[in-house]
Amino acid sequence: MSSASQSETDARYRYACDVAKAAASRAYAFYQQRESLVVEHKKDLQDVVSEADRNVEELIKTLVAERFPDDAFLGEESGGDVEGARYVWVVDPIDGTSCFLNGLHNWCVSLAVLLDGEAVIGVVYDPNHREMFHARQGQGAWVNETRVQAHPAQHLSEGVLGVGTSSRIPPETLLSFLSALLQQGGMFIRTGSGALMSAWAAAGRLIGYYEPHMNPWDSLPGLVLMREAGGVANNYLPDGLKKGNPLLIANAAIYAQVKALLAHPID
Repeated sequence: MSSASQSETDARYRYACDVAKAAASRAYAFYQQRESLVVEHKKDLQDVVSEADRNVEELIKTLVAERFPDDAFLGEESGGDVEGARYVWVVDPIDGTSCFLNGLHNWCVSLAVLLDGEAVIGVVYDPNHREMFHARQGQGAWVNETRVQAHPAQHLSEGVLGVGTSSRIPPETLLSFLSALLQQGGMFIRTGSGALMSAWAAAGRLIGYYEPHMNPWDSLPGLVLMREAGGVANNYLPDGLKKGNPLLIANAAIYAQVKALLAHPID
């Protein structure tokens, strides 16, 4: 990365943290009046969107356009055209909408920035616990002002693995994996927010995170966070930006062990 790109990326990193905090504040205000929100279903009954999602995404989109008008924007709710842009902001305004609407604390604002097709900034903000998980390529991973590292586990039995799924994946795909994981002495957790669980993995609270298919606005922040926390991630990009991909993040030892349990190969 050139010195000019370094400076430009640093500016976006600082701003991404500010934007995530502002968006989380707006989202939390909606959360406190969630019973009055208008809710719609998207592809199925498990895939919901509320007026809060759209409002918060519009706030993020507006803030980005004000500061960096030439940057592209790709949001879960509004989409976007990313062709030809050096910098691309990839955003989920509220990851874990079902948790959000049901009064559970497992939701967050998820935000990543790409430079020339590479994920270089990841920010996940959890307003319920006032925690900002943030990372910029080459500068480590952090929770607020504390630097974090991936869990040091060397075997699946030494901690809890975050696991995600959705109606896009046949149940058998996940069930066969969970069976293999349990047979290895492993354990798993699923909370309803893949972005938040992947951030927990980067912070060493989970030994890793796996999801058979994950959209870019939920997966990219955790990918950056884990790599900067000393762990590894699969080759999610470039295909994942358009159609999603599996996500597997962990330290090198756990990564290899999870990969060996998968029925379908992952790069």
